[in-house]
Amino acid sequence: MELGVFLLLLLTVFTALLLLTKDHPKTHGCLPPGPRPLPFLGNLLQMDRNSLLKSFLKMRKQYGDVFTLYLGPRRVVILCGTEAIREALVDQADAFSGRGKIAAIDSVFQEYGVIFANGERWKALRRFSLTTMRDFGMGKRSVEERIQEEAQCLVEELRNTKGTLQDPTFFFHAITANIICSIVFGERFSYQDPKFLRLLDLLFQSFALVSSFSSQLFELFPGFLKYFPGSHRQVTKNLQEIIIFIEQRVEKHRETLDSTAPRDYIDAFLIRMDKDKTDPNTEFNQRNLIITVLSLFSAGTETSSTTLRNGFLLLLKYPHITEKVQKEIERVIGSHRAPTLNDRANMPYTDAVIHEIQRSSDIFPIGVPHIVTKDTHFRGYIIPKGTEVFPILNSTLNDPHYFKKPNTFNPDHFLDTNGALKKNDAFMPFSTGKRVCLGESIARAELFLFFTTILQNFTVATDKAPEDIDLTPMECGVGKLPPPYKIRFLPRLSN
Repeated sequence: MELGVFLLLLLTVFTALLLLTKDHPKTHGCLPPGPRPLPFLGNLLQMDRNSLLKSFLKMRKQYGDVFTLYLGPRRVVILCGTEAIREALVDQADAFSGRGKIAAIDSVFQEYGVIFANGERWKALRRFSLTTMRDFGMGKRSVEERIQEEAQCLVEELRNTKGTLQDPTFFFHAITANIICSIVFGERFSYQDPKFLRLLDLLFQSFALVSSFSSQLFELFPGFLKYFPGSHRQVTKNLQEIIIFIEQRVEKHRETLDSTAPRDYIDAFLIRMDKDKTDPNTEFNQRNLIITVLSLFSAGTETSSTTLRNGFLLLLKYPHITEKVQKEIERVIGSHRAPTLNDRANMPYTDAVIHEIQRSSDIFPIGVPHIVTKDTHFRGYIIPKGTEVFPILNSTLNDPHYFKKPNTFNPDHFLDTNGALKKNDAFMPFSTGKRVCLGESIARAELFLFFTTILQNFTVATDKAPEDIDLTPMECGVGKLPPPYKIRFLPRLSN
């Protein structure tokens, strides 16, 4: 009898494991194909231990552009290629408009704030943020003037380096942070301000940690690993320190608030909070204010600053391209006035170089996770409501159907036969659809004005020959970080 019970128990366990490792016919039978998962481990054994991205691209070769895998116990649908991503995020924008989680920062954001919110909360905060940021300069000349002023502050700072080798990280962090600070906090900070320096260090450290191997591992088993030491704890600690700074700024704003003359984003949010104070369902509350400001500050700083760092490393690697950009600057702008956004239309080569820098930088290679908001029919499959979806932006920015030599840095990817800038449907560094980056227009203005102002005033150089410059990323997880390098900013004789 004991043997019979044992055999029955063994059979039950085996059957349960078999069911767990196969898609259930009623709930999962129409999911896209994918490797068979193991209980708890998911597809861990089939994945590259050092890179989620490499794992996804390897599986794409076997299962196609749309497939299902399990990050530990989490079911995820992976989208690769320009067509699949556009069909999902643009053609079925509503269905794919939910936001998934990034495990390493989820304990801080918890679906609050404009980036990681969902449903009506996201819609209300995004509408408000777009309108408010536009009122304080987004897409208008006032943001251009702020960038121009910051660029001139940078020029003076770079002149003070007297051509010595510098790590450019701090400079690029400072200028991009100051632009978003001027819109959100209503002020810019001195490059020597100790609080500002601390904020920049916390942001840089956090982005590097979120992109690290340990954070990729944490992404697989957050429910289990959150109880153990790891980079996720340091990220949480860093972000909580930034939140304390934001809270202090909010209190100062509240003490000096004039509801008839809002100075910045925080003022506008506080005014809306006061207006909705009798509405128990309002999304305009202290928690959403703090986390939205954190979202705007961190995303607005890291994306542009990392692109600038990548960009100048590429310009050191390909000096002939740098020379062509500077010749176009001399021809269109000259040396006696600051660059303006109107110049961009007359500088197709420079614009193409910036586009190619963004493409090859590939800052968010696996994209920010989405969630389907309902049971969704897609390419003959059914993706159940609540399923996470990863749009692999790396696969669009390196799509050989749209870029002839995707592994080569080549501005011609964005130029037609007449040398004019051409649109490319695979170019989506800011993602696409309803969740496209909120600050895309600010970032594009920053990149153009900062690149042209620096190259108008300086020649860039380093202590390595171009062929010895290594472009291998330092980290490649949620974000892709360039390797550390040193650069000289040598004042141009014509200036």
